[in-house]
Amino acid sequence: MKQSSIKEIFSSTYIEADLKLIAEKVINKERLKPEEGVLLYEKGDLGFLGSLANYVKEQKTGPYVYFNRNFHIEPTNICVFDCKFCSYSRLVKQKDDAWALSEEEILQLVHNYEGKPVTEVHIVGGVHPKMGLHYFAELIRKIKIIRPDIHVKAFTAVELEYMCRKAKVSYEEGLRILKEHGQDSLPGGGAEIFDEQIRKEICEDKCTSAQWLEIHETAHRLGMPSNATMLYGHVEKYEHRIDHMHRLRNLQDKTKGFNTFIPLKFRNQDNQMSHIAEVSVIEDLKNYAVSRIYMDNFAHLKAYWPMIGRNTAQLSLNFGVDDIDGTIDDSTKIYSMAGSEEQSPKLSTQQLVELIKQAGRHPIERDTVYNTITDYMLVDFKTEQTLS
Repeated sequence: MKQSSIKEIFSSTYIEADLKLIAEKVINKERLKPEEGVLLYEKGDLGFLGSLANYVKEQKTGPYVYFNRNFHIEPTNICVFDCKFCSYSRLVKQKDDAWALSEEEILQLVHNYEGKPVTEVHIVGGVHPKMGLHYFAELIRKIKIIRPDIHVKAFTAVELEYMCRKAKVSYEEGLRILKEHGQDSLPGGGAEIFDEQIRKEICEDKCTSAQWLEIHETAHRLGMPSNATMLYGHVEKYEHRIDHMHRLRNLQDKTKGFNTFIPLKFRNQDNQMSHIAEVSVIEDLKNYAVSRIYMDNFAHLKAYWPMIGRNTAQLSLNFGVDDIDGTIDDSTKIYSMAGSEEQSPKLSTQQLVELIKQAGRHPIERDTVYNTITDYMLVDFKTEQTLS
């Protein structure tokens, strides 16, 4: 969308004056204040937010939408923490549906992808009391022996805080050990909502907001990029979402180490917050749009399609999203156990590319840090040839 056309949209008489001012600030690349972010949630209708978010997205990444070829390893769902929203974890004393993979089983999962063009392995799971820092460091070293070329994105800040505490090392020392053994980056999980009162209500016993931010800042300082997430649609209010994004935006100003921002929808199946209704698809799209508008120093906004479903993910591409992850062969259970739209999340490369093209976007296969691997506007799937 050209700048002139978006100005015409926001000069429309039905847009309230305060929203027009926000739109002008965005067009002029002026940073929004927290209260303006809240106002977008409260007053912005879906069409307005989508148009403005799409404008921001086009300015940052043009028509491109990214995905990658990755696979997930979840070593265990046994966890010492008791997050109220979690349908996935099991306490140590629980038997039903609990698992803890052996080292041999984990390495076999990596062997299963030998010869396949995956570029990333994503390792997250429960916080098991017997799987510590040095165990995982050695595991990563062995993964890199099998696949020296693969990018290892591993361990949420929640896992890392516990590992370092148990090993009696600083965050910097713990992350250095993991990096020296082959870990390349961090995922963004465990952030939930940074507001301390909300955190006390939904996940009181795990790492604090300050610890999450400190661990990611330390990783960035060591040259390990990371992602950032936000769990929305439960007991939080709009001001809590904006506060969360504001803290991330401030850290990104300082380190420039975040690759992408990933809003994660609360799913209410089989957890301690099942009495809370899930928000609508309209709220999902509004949240993506406000995130894209407010997070001005994040290059990318991701919609994780196995969680929200491929149809909503496709819609999100018109609301500021420029990445739908990949998980082309995804074994993750974290969201399927919570009632996600995709219970067996698999898409072939061709299906993923077509999903993006049908939304009028330009599909790009990327690596973890957004280097282009394949431009799929230049691939003919019938002949599997690159077009000249």
